[in-house]
Amino acid sequence: MNLRTIAFNNLRRRKGRMAFLLAGLLIGVATVVTLFSLTTSLTLDAEHKLDSYGANIVITPKRDDLSLSYGGITLAGVNVTQNELRMADLQRIGDIENFNNVAGIAPKVLGAVEIKGVRVLLMGVSPEVEFALKRWWNVDGRTLAEDNELVVGSSAAQRLGLATGEQVIIDGSDFVITGILQPTGSQDDELVIGTLALAQRLFAKEGLVSLVEVAALCAGCPIEEMVEQIAAVLPQAEVNAIQQVVKTRMHALAQFQTFALGISAVVLFIGALVVLVTMMGSVNERTREIGIFRALGFRRGHVVALIEIEAVTVSCFAGLFGYLLGMAATRMILPFLVEAHLEIIWDLRLAGGALLLAVVVGALASLYPALHASRMEPTTALRAL
Repeated sequence: MNLRTIAFNNLRRRKGRMAFLLAGLLIGVATVVTLFSLTTSLTLDAEHKLDSYGANIVITPKRDDLSLSYGGITLAGVNVTQNELRMADLQRIGDIENFNNVAGIAPKVLGAVEIKGVRVLLMGVSPEVEFALKRWWNVDGRTLAEDNELVVGSSAAQRLGLATGEQVIIDGSDFVITGILQPTGSQDDELVIGTLALAQRLFAKEGLVSLVEVAALCAGCPIEEMVEQIAAVLPQAEVNAIQQVVKTRMHALAQFQTFALGISAVVLFIGALVVLVTMMGSVNERTREIGIFRALGFRRGHVVALIEIEAVTVSCFAGLFGYLLGMAATRMILPFLVEAHLEIIWDLRLAGGALLLAVVVGALASLYPALHASRMEPTTALRAL
């Protein structure tokens, strides 16, 4: 009979106490696994949404601005000339080093038109690119297919009294409203959207565009480097990165990770206290048994090892079942946090970390009770008989 046999027999005899010890560690490990797996899944979901959120690089023509002052009054940003971007030049974007990070290039032509006596802003787009880029756009009706079709923003449609299927006249030509853009809460609600070819013809800008949006919105995209690369191939343009969305979402995820770490630390601390109290109670109940072991020649190291073997054995089961319970909890909670269905990521590193964490917490929490038991003198057993 060795120490392991004695420890396992003791665990079998005290099933209730072992179950209480197992539950304390299991809940702690399961909480850590749940929080970390949720963080991982939410990060992947955020990256996926960022990839499809829209453009985060805007290319506009360079403008010559003149700052004027007179009598202490400064008139800044007086526009002198405004150039247009050439469609042919946009092909140079394909030559940049990080072109593989470009998800879409959406040129636009902007100009004012008159519909029913009201001047509105018309935006010409490439429908197959624009509506794929802005996936949050929901259209009542259908999108654009021909140059004589229009999609109208919700506010513009309400102001002009337009409905799907209605015909309007712009610059002497007839157009049909194929869809109404549902409210977005942005300037898109005020737009009348047509094809790029239509806008270029109406505003006499054949081969020209007013601005270009480039979609490269992903967590790992080198946005600043891409801005420099695009600016190098398009020296006649102003290239700016819109990073607010990326930074805001990444900051929110970082805060959630910090919160997860804090909650995990608290739960693990409580689990360690459960182990400490349970093992101390076990040592106090086994005063006679431990004293007899000491009287039979067991050294203090043997007693410490005996207690630690029991704790580590229970901790291994807590780590394994805690990981499984945590993943099950993640599967239940995740649908309430994300819209799209995400597969649960069974990470072996997380499983190994859960097992290691349970063993370390269990071993450290039972160290004091083990040392306390090892200091027990053989005479204690004789008094207990």
